[in-house]
Amino acid sequence: MAELLEILMIVSFGASWPMNVLKSWRARSAKGKSVAFLCLIIAGYIAGIASKLVNETYMASFASKWYVLFFYCLNLLMVSADLCIYFRNRALDKRQEVAR
Repeated sequence: MAELLEILMIVSFGASWPMNVLKSWRARSAKGKSVAFLCLIIAGYIAGIASKLVNETYMASFASKWYVLFFYCLNLLMVSADLCIYFRNRALDKRQEVAR
């Protein structure tokens, strides 16, 4: 039951990331984004992944519970993509300022 609730939490958090990444890509601006927030979220997902990897009970049943770690990694990937887009958009913002 605990794993199911954890997956529900991770899926709930992760459901918004694809939309956020797409919005960031289309916006072509870093305005309103917080790099510190994104880094904090990334650190949290890394800590969650590490907690699974050092948990002997989880690792002993990894073959039947791999999906929990999968969702952590998927969310980490999406937030990392959003962070990369942030730096792209920041560069676009700087170019736009210079062009003015």
